Amino acid sequence: MVTIATWNVNSIKARLPNALDWLKDFAPDVALLQEVKCLAENFPRLEIEDLGYNVAVVGQKSYNGVALLSKEPLEDLQEGLPGDDDDEQARYLEATTFGLRVASIYLPNGNPIDTEKFPYKLAWMERLRARAEALLALEEPTILGGDYNVIQNDDDVYDPKAFADDALFQPETRAAFRRILNLGFTEAYRALHHEAHRYSFWDYQGGAWQKDNGLRIDHLLLSPQAADRLEDCDIDRKPRGQPKASDHTPVWCRLLA
Repeated sequence: MVTIATWNVNSIKARLPNALDWLKDFAPDVALLQEVKCLAENFPRLEIEDLGYNVAVVGQKSYNGVALLSKEPLEDLQEGLPGDDDDEQARYLEATTFGLRVASIYLPNGNPIDTEKFPYKLAWMERLRARAEALLALEEPTILGGDYNVIQNDDDVYDPKAFADDALFQPETRAAFRRILNLGFTEAYRALHHEAHRYSFWDYQGGAWQKDNGLRIDHLLLSPQAADRLEDCDIDRKPRGQPKASDHTPVWCRLLA
């Protein structure tokens, strides 16, 4: 078995004790982290390596940033999403480990939708679709995991009407996500769970966590070769209930070796 988890940590420095506790307790073979919010040289590499992980980071000061952690070597790194050489935002990192091609993805939020942020989100998603199609052509087990900032349907948000004007729930956003899925990817959680209103994100405001007013926006997309090996998948709510928690919680899947 190989366990792969994705988690938007919302600042690795602010959440380091929580992150280390989770890595010790849950011990995923591969962890895809988003929004680490630091330059690569400031990432707490030694503390995480002490737990037996190899580390790769694409960082950015105070914003964005993604990382890959693996108990096996990380090889053939792809830093940054192809398709726009002028895009300096640290949102994509890809490597091979455990015989899998894995990517940590922090897809743009896109709000407010009447600014340049929304077209940037949609253009980024089109670049991701192109990269996903290229990876599928390799016919290798591939996992594209991360914070997609996409609410797929009404069942994935506590109040659909409240998000009618939100970039995460726009028809264009959902259509762009479907275009990626329709290439041949399986969304691991929905492949095994059909219950509504299971979430991976709860805002810090308005008692969202206590009221379970959440969103499901963190996803693991599996190529056919990976989906054939899918054994289990779930949302680990425990880290969100810890003191000084990230507003996201890990989503994980387990593949047959």
